[in-house]
Amino acid sequence: MKVRIDTDASAEEASATAAALARHAVEEVEVYIGDAAEPAVVHGGDQVGDAVPDDDIGPTEREIALIEEIARIEQGGPEKYKERLAEQGKLFVRDRLDLWFDDVLFEDGKFAEFDADDRLPADGLLTGGAEFEGRTVHFMANDFTVKAGSMAEKGVEKFLRMQQRALDTGRPVLYLMDSSGGRIDQQTGFFANREGIGKYYYNHSMLSGRVPQICVLYGPCIAGAAYTPVFADFTVMVRDVSAMAIASPRMVEMVTGETIDMQDLGGPEVHTTQSGSADLIAEDEEHARELVAKLISYLPDNCEASPTTADTVSPTIPPSTTDRVIPDHPNKGYDMHDLIDRVVDGDSVLELQPSFGPEIITAFARIDGRPVGIVANQPAQRAGAIFPDAAEKAARFIWKCDAFEIPLLYLCDTPGFMAGSGVEKEAILEKGKKMIYATSSATVPKQCVVVRKAYGAGIYAMSGPAYGPESTIGLPSGEIGIMGPEAAINAVYANKLDAIDDPDERKERERQLREEYREDIDIHRMASEMVIDEIVPPSSLREELANRFAFYETVEKDLPDKKHGTVL
Repeated sequence: MKVRIDTDASAEEASATAAALARHAVEEVEVYIGDAAEPAVVHGGDQVGDAVPDDDIGPTEREIALIEEIARIEQGGPEKYKERLAEQGKLFVRDRLDLWFDDVLFEDGKFAEFDADDRLPADGLLTGGAEFEGRTVHFMANDFTVKAGSMAEKGVEKFLRMQQRALDTGRPVLYLMDSSGGRIDQQTGFFANREGIGKYYYNHSMLSGRVPQICVLYGPCIAGAAYTPVFADFTVMVRDVSAMAIASPRMVEMVTGETIDMQDLGGPEVHTTQSGSADLIAEDEEHARELVAKLISYLPDNCEASPTTADTVSPTIPPSTTDRVIPDHPNKGYDMHDLIDRVVDGDSVLELQPSFGPEIITAFARIDGRPVGIVANQPAQRAGAIFPDAAEKAARFIWKCDAFEIPLLYLCDTPGFMAGSGVEKEAILEKGKKMIYATSSATVPKQCVVVRKAYGAGIYAMSGPAYGPESTIGLPSGEIGIMGPEAAINAVYANKLDAIDDPDERKERERQLREEYREDIDIHRMASEMVIDEIVPPSSLREELANRFAFYETVEKDLPDKKHGTVL
């Protein structure tokens, strides 16, 4: 087959046309530019059996014309903008789709703005269905070579259709974002309309808890574009190239006089350590895909499906050494990851927001192949006290796990909620309330393990006995009380101790009081009084949890009949 294309076509366009034609032809494709005597590109056809090319085989001229149009659309915006992508370490959007998906099953709206006066291939926004890690998903992806990935009327319509179809199909949605926001010079017809860009966030809200929404940021997403990543259930930002903010640095300077660059305004470090608006940082495009592939493996297709199980993998570190990581003294720090690695399946941990509210660990993992969401105090960070950011992080994670039927494992070792004027100003009561509310409202199977300290309202937030866990398990190092021994003695016996003049006598009396108090809060007393269900040897904790999660897999819980609560 011989095809001639426009004289001003580039070699890259000739190659794309040849590739597109070859997908449909049964013979070799030769593409000539203008009146050239020699082909610019020769592409081998997909030979079908022993078919012999003749005048009746292969596409018609009408079909060839359509294939050429598709090839031109798939080239995206001007070549100079593609070159800039390479300079920024980013892929062209269609190369990105090739990286992400095993197969793009279909695309909707490829011909959007086909007849526009200005060249706007696909109106700079791609949507469709694809296969990803053995799953079928909806996707959208901005083409940054077309008006900096900005959103306008036709692209907005494609986005809204994709969201509505996701509501109908119950399949996950992947948002591959690289957008400068709304196209200001073309805002008529999409900004404030009933079916305009504002409907994005209405649909995000309707999809929330219905299907997993996962967003990856590849560039600066400004204004309206920045709301998709924060509405998504999980957001990954690519280091050095991605950012999100309510306004651009130029607009910030106009409004406030502040001079700031995009990374300091809303880069990955800002949103994974300070705002909590992003979950993970990817080092590059390939790493972003790896993170999302692992993340989606824990999630079901929708709220009515069950998370998929995997083969059981032995823990990274033998469970027989579990007790050795927990210090004897309740005030000595240690890394809770060391305990987690002895309980869960090997290499199954995916921690989310590790740098935001680090006093609590939120992570997906597997126990005996079953996905679980882990909420664990981190004694290595400020003794594991619950600070406002940590409480908010935990509340959001618990809420998401409950939405998608992922059982919850609480590992409690905390002196409770932090006190002081600083945390009061940061809304410790308000954010602590949200964590307790999320724990109270979760109807998935819950297991609470009292690892060591469970003081104050910390045991409430960590799904203690009053919060409907299927089990409350204690380790021999556990303690449950209103407060720790030192604080309790100071609160109750301060005046009597001050009346003792002899330092040695006072020291001995303090020791006696501590021992008496510790007996009251010891895990054995709690088990004796049936506050907890069982004390288990730490080396058998993994097996105990595996058995309990399997046993309670089909548990059903009902919440009171009401429209919704008022806390979140």
